[in-house]
Amino acid sequence: VCASAGNWGLAMAHACKQHGLPLSVFVADNANPLKVAGICALGAKVICMGADFDQAKQAAARFAKQNGSLFVEDGRQAAITEGAGTIAVEMLANGDTFDTLLVPLGNGALINGVGRWFKASSPATRVIGICPQGADATWQSWRRGTLVTNDRVDTMADGVAVRAPITEALEDMRDVVDDIWLVDEARIEEGMRLGLEHLGLLLEPAGALGLAAAYAMRDQWPQGAHIATILTGANPSPILTASLLAAFADT
Repeated sequence: VCASAGNWGLAMAHACKQHGLPLSVFVADNANPLKVAGICALGAKVICMGADFDQAKQAAARFAKQNGSLFVEDGRQAAITEGAGTIAVEMLANGDTFDTLLVPLGNGALINGVGRWFKASSPATRVIGICPQGADATWQSWRRGTLVTNDRVDTMADGVAVRAPITEALEDMRDVVDDIWLVDEARIEEGMRLGLEHLGLLLEPAGALGLAAAYAMRDQWPQGAHIATILTGANPSPILTASLLAAFADT
């Protein structure tokens, strides 16, 4: 059993299909229909429950406990973080060096995994998490040094729209994250436009957070700085895709 905004559920569904395991994925009532369809196509059962991701996660945890199932929570289990860290292994495998790594930040598995490897293999690289301004609970928690939860989120970046951060993930971030930045919705949209125009990729909002932050800071990077980011998804909802493509065409 797991809860997901979409991409984690897709990954779990793929793994469970390979190993012949049943899977129930809890998603919010307003979850991206493309991601939901993809999860179903891989043979998993999708249960829509809750107004947002965190409500869906609470429902998933209750369901797993009631049915004696294993609840796999992205950001809490160390093995998931280790898996995310293999991205950093690949990034550094050819001897490349980076001054700054910008990482989309949701529940923390990605940044803790890649950050841990970077700090061990490239300690001079600054690891910076990027959160949407409309979902800033992780940013607040990290800066205050205590868990902060929000009543609601307000961002198009559904893949990282976290109201209630994971305590264990926050603790791990202390050792590997140098800073966390916020980007607003206009910057996120700009990041998506850059991905489409320069890379030919229609990124989902969460996947464009690093590009958004890099471009927002373009006048402040030192000359010759080597900046990296991770493009974490290209599954925007059909409604968002149509809206943004129309907006891009007008600019």
